[in-house]
Amino acid sequence: MYGWRLDKIFFYPGIPSPQDDPFWSGFWAKKLAIMGTRGVEVFSRELRYRNRSIRLEDGSEKTILVGQEKGIDIRLALDVIRCGRDELFDVALIFSQDQDLSEVAVEIRRIAARQKRWIKIASAFPFSPASVNKRGINRTDWIKIDKDLYDSCVDTADYRPE
Repeated sequence: MYGWRLDKIFFYPGIPSPQDDPFWSGFWAKKLAIMGTRGVEVFSRELRYRNRSIRLEDGSEKTILVGQEKGIDIRLALDVIRCGRDELFDVALIFSQDQDLSEVAVEIRRIAARQKRWIKIASAFPFSPASVNKRGINRTDWIKIDKDLYDSCVDTADYRPE
């Protein structure tokens, strides 16, 4: 579609710890191990859980435990900048809408100017008329992924622990 060639895949998930959620920790451990055998470079961090208050439809509040990724966006940013500096790509396609990564786009443009070469940075994200967030990462090209394309990429393998 864009004439780009895939050279390397990096994957940055937050995963539950075995103590917090043995089932999903086992699921992700198995899935990430298989991805590694397929050449995917994985950098994962354990989720940290924090209490979060939510308002219910009846107006009452409930506190729930929510897993949060910590340090994933920093690792992703460092890898994109390092790979750009080392001339390992001409196009970085980031599957995210995290606006913290807009600074990466600014730095990649500086690297491209310093190296006197063309580098593109784009953000891809699911999009539908019902999407709440309709924007990619600022200062990147936006690639909207519709439901059919998204569904065609879903990994249907069963990684549940036995």
